[in-house]
Amino acid sequence: MEAALGLMRRIPPKHTETALSALLGLLPHYSSDLLSQVDQPLQVLCDVDSGKEFILCEYNRDADSYRSPWSNKYHPPLEDGPHPSSELRKLEIEANEVFSIYRDQYYEGGSSSVYMWEDENEGFVACFLIKKDGSKAAYGRRGYLQEGSWDAIHVIEVGPEEEGITHYCLTSTIMLSLTTNNQSSGIFSLSGSIRRQAFMSMDLSIADGHLCNMGKMIEEMESKLRNSLDQVYFGKTKEMVCTLRPPAEVLQMRIPDS
Repeated sequence: MEAALGLMRRIPPKHTETALSALLGLLPHYSSDLLSQVDQPLQVLCDVDSGKEFILCEYNRDADSYRSPWSNKYHPPLEDGPHPSSELRKLEIEANEVFSIYRDQYYEGGSSSVYMWEDENEGFVACFLIKKDGSKAAYGRRGYLQEGSWDAIHVIEVGPEEEGITHYCLTSTIMLSLTTNNQSSGIFSLSGSIRRQAFMSMDLSIADGHLCNMGKMIEEMESKLRNSLDQVYFGKTKEMVCTLRPPAEVLQMRIPDS
């Protein structure tokens, strides 16, 4: 199991589904563990009742159906699928509205969904998802990418309130994949994923405390992850390319005219 998870961490996100399917065939007795611990690129489905798109993941799936955060119904229909309590559902609706604004401001489009459910420790778990398609056919495209996607998964475990203080555990995963194909750069592909975890204890004295606290954690974490991706993936790639194939002006500086 450890070797399988190590292999999946090194697989490019766009090949995750194929690799996971192969591992499930080789290790059927570990299927539940693999499906729960391996993050896959997010998929999007349209809610026919609300006319809005929602994101598919393991956290809103039951059997082969997925619950929409907009209508609270399963697609395809499922009679006995689990639903959050009325109080948690109210918070889920509000979180989806707020997170849509956050997505538009930071991502200039894309799709987002928030799912919540009760846990066994008298608290609850919230999953915040964002998918941004950066390919040429996507909305809000800038014209630089042949293919591209950004998948963000934020899972927050919220503990029970203790004397006005609540403990939060945030696990965030970012999966990035992009491909360019033009005359100046040729075919270039870059993909990878990064995961980080954070713990915080915050006050609940203000109104809508949980939503404000979780939003603050996600905003700070996404900023850190974007900086890490910029330094690790883009920074190192640029350094290697410039070392192996330095620009013409750099070559002129290295090789003086005879």
